[in-house]
Amino acid sequence: MQDSPQYKDSIDRFCRQYLQLERDLDYPPAILLREAEVQDTLYHRIFAYESLTYPPPERYQLKVLKELITRVEASIEDWDSYGVSDDLMTALSIRLAHPLPSEFTAAQQKSYVTYTLSLLDQSDPPAPVPAQITLLESRNLISAVGTTGLRTWEAALHLGQYLTANPSIIRAKHVLELGAGTGYLSILCAKFLAATRTIASDGSDDVVDNLPENFFLNGLQGSEAIQAMDVKWGYALVGTEDEHWNSAKPIDVVLGADITYDRSVIPALVGTLDELVGMFPHVTILISATERNRETFNVFLEACEKTNFNVEEIDFKLPRRQDQRGPFYSAQVPIRICKIVK
Repeated sequence: MQDSPQYKDSIDRFCRQYLQLERDLDYPPAILLREAEVQDTLYHRIFAYESLTYPPPERYQLKVLKELITRVEASIEDWDSYGVSDDLMTALSIRLAHPLPSEFTAAQQKSYVTYTLSLLDQSDPPAPVPAQITLLESRNLISAVGTTGLRTWEAALHLGQYLTANPSIIRAKHVLELGAGTGYLSILCAKFLAATRTIASDGSDDVVDNLPENFFLNGLQGSEAIQAMDVKWGYALVGTEDEHWNSAKPIDVVLGADITYDRSVIPALVGTLDELVGMFPHVTILISATERNRETFNVFLEACEKTNFNVEEIDFKLPRRQDQRGPFYSAQVPIRICKIVK
């Protein structure tokens, strides 16, 4: 059974969604769930003790495991031929016996979220462990100072897929990410896309302070390939006491994902982009934006026009949910990837 494409795809998809803490999981079909081999695979991959270095939060584990066992039980008609795995039942018992934080407390805590980079998983035979990025995120929390940089947003995942499909954009380049948040794109560039050097920048001190923790989770601690930097939009990059910004090191590519959602900061953002182009005339600027509000995106387009920027939309379609193999993100709201040129 393990050699069948349906078996592998269904198990892989479910496990990858689980690691990404997806709310709506695609559970394997009943015809597979009743099989002891499938239950054993799921147990050893994601539910066995210490099977995961960075497991999901306990409340999530319990919720998914309860639903999985309910579906296994519903899939069985002949209890003489099929049954529920003892290992899965033991795993459920252990989690039920363990005291859990309240929903309020759990919502305030950071969780490990692991994104699978399926476009990098094209080797034949496939690598035993797929390419993944693990981050500490607070998915239900916006910080006291209002930053949204505590989670990875859909526009970053979509831009990451575009860069992965077009690695020459990043390979051997010096990259600056604006509004880096959790650092997903910066880590992708530094670890998997062979950037020479990547700067993960943000205007929030809390976000910048948290970035090294995510570098560590991805084996980039102490690496000269990536660094966190405080960059506040609208403020001069070169201070009065500085002769050069960033020690006069070049920037070839500027990235930004979901950084145009707040119209009040758009003039400052465009001003910083203009300053970067002035310092690095041949820089490539790529901005990815989830179009939650067309008016706000129009404000960004108008600010670019006033600064004599041309905005070229890149044709990179959102993958349908059923076609995604990781990372997973909504295809219901448009996500635009734009190249900014002057």
